[in-house]
Amino acid sequence: MATRKTGEKSESAGKGGSEGAATGKKVAPPAKGATPNALQKQLNPSPELAPIVGSHPIARGEAVSKMWEYIKAHNLQNPEDKREIVADEALKKVFGKDKVSMFEMNKHLARHLT
Repeated sequence: MATRKTGEKSESAGKGGSEGAATGKKVAPPAKGATPNALQKQLNPSPELAPIVGSHPIARGEAVSKMWEYIKAHNLQNPEDKREIVADEALKKVFGKDKVSMFEMNKHLARHLT
């Protein structure tokens, strides 16, 4: 592994498997015979979540990305505090309440992916 000087990234820095969710790029499926990690495992969305992310099996990381696409497309972030998501009717079915913080969103999302 390459050593780093202060302020420089090594070649391998930032090339983790979870990078796809943050950049919006599709995460590559695991190699044949390999066990998928938590972000790559295909999960089935609940009937409440399906209108937002689709009804087909989806990886957790991709579901989070689709949630953010939906939130931004419908302007559901509180303009005074962007960390807060104001739920519309579809998201109320997923969250179970009117508002959640962006940090709570994954907890609610996990309940709807099996």
